Amino acid sequence: MARTAAPRSFSEVVRRTVRLGKTLTTSSPSRFAIVVFSALILITTALLSLPIASADRTVTPLADALFTAVSTICVTGLSTVDMATHWSGFGLGVVFVGVNIGGLGVLTLASVMGLAISKRLGLRAKLIAAGDTNPMRAHGGPVNESQTVRLGEVGSLLRTVAISAFAIEAGLIVLLYPALLTAGVDPVTALWEAPFYAAMAFTNTGFTPNPGGLAPFAQNYYVLSVLMLGVFLGSLGFPVIYTLARQRWHVRRWSLHAKLTVLTTIVLFVVGAAVFLLLEFDNPKTFGSMDAGDTTFQAFFLSAMTRSGGFSVVNMGDLNGSSMLAASMLMFVGGGSASTAGGIKVTTLAVLALAVISEAKGRPSVQAFGRRIPSDVQRVALSVVAWGATTVALSTIAISQLTKFSVDEVLFDVVSAFGTVGLSTGVTERLPDSATYILAATIFMGRVGTVTLAAAVAATSRTQLYSLPVERPIVG
Repeated sequence: MARTAAPRSFSEVVRRTVRLGKTLTTSSPSRFAIVVFSALILITTALLSLPIASADRTVTPLADALFTAVSTICVTGLSTVDMATHWSGFGLGVVFVGVNIGGLGVLTLASVMGLAISKRLGLRAKLIAAGDTNPMRAHGGPVNESQTVRLGEVGSLLRTVAISAFAIEAGLIVLLYPALLTAGVDPVTALWEAPFYAAMAFTNTGFTPNPGGLAPFAQNYYVLSVLMLGVFLGSLGFPVIYTLARQRWHVRRWSLHAKLTVLTTIVLFVVGAAVFLLLEFDNPKTFGSMDAGDTTFQAFFLSAMTRSGGFSVVNMGDLNGSSMLAASMLMFVGGGSASTAGGIKVTTLAVLALAVISEAKGRPSVQAFGRRIPSDVQRVALSVVAWGATTVALSTIAISQLTKFSVDEVLFDVVSAFGTVGLSTGVTERLPDSATYILAATIFMGRVGTVTLAAAVAATSRTQLYSLPVERPIVG
């Protein structure tokens, strides 16, 4: 007669569970990032579910609290409730702290805190911190250190991150406070709204603390320009800020990543403004009632915000269908790698564009600024676009089926969620709970990164000791 195994003690089960959790979270930076992001979202959800977090002191429904928490930690800016009227001062305070944590990146923030406490970083801490500066580290195999910040420079990068984030937000506060007073905001209220707007601009979130959003400042081009400046600096990415801090105007000494990020960002900013100017100049609901100067400025502002900023002066639902499609394309690209912006990232677009140009010219390799871009970077860029497009497509189909809303409006909000932009046609506020959870998952995928998420859940990389025969399928 077979003997039955002795039941395991509760302490043994706990030890095995803890050991399994430690293995999963420490085996790679990508898995650690997902665990920490998830934990922060759960904590924020719990805080926003408290009666003290709502203005009327009632418990916020789980779907709304969870969605706001995801949008906060993932620095998105979409919301299913009116941020200015639904949440109390405590609730907005939770959002303010959450976007600053999410904007820095949880791995970077954890490493900065460790550096401040211990005054040094071990090898494991450096590897974890480096996961925020180079998604290539989410994969097994060697990493070409010349692609990004070198492992030995991680400590200097973290100091630059902490100092630059504090300095930029402080500078934005100094610029915004007098402007808010001039616009008629109460001095005491401005003491809160200036830091809130500064954080939302630098982290590319786009939440507004006052009813009506930016409507009171629609003609205040100084305030709008300061917000654009904050969005631009936040979207560059900390590795680029680190390079600029070290090399300043010595452009030839910039890394290839910094050159591609700055150049592509400027090109998209100008081209986006030109497209919106061309498509919306005669739309009476948006730019049609403005003079040439106002139309030009608002086109540049809209171009900057669709890159991940999330602030809006015009109603996105009033845009022409062609403009909504152009905005969706800009939101899908997003900002720089390892920045507070989302999307597939401008360097991904740049690498793919260079690959297309090289193929058209018959070059054997992809080149830029006197450097060759290796094939593994090109494969990751292609994977990011493919996974991102798949995520957007599946989410759009699911939400459209559940809500029966117009596909173009749903697509706009889904791309905004994936790119962690925060602009909306009004669809997000009308979603049922089931569709709200799908959109929240889309935000999480967009912020954590589809390739990073895939690497985190994939099995441990295996070394292949053989090579299969080559056969070329017909492409195109």
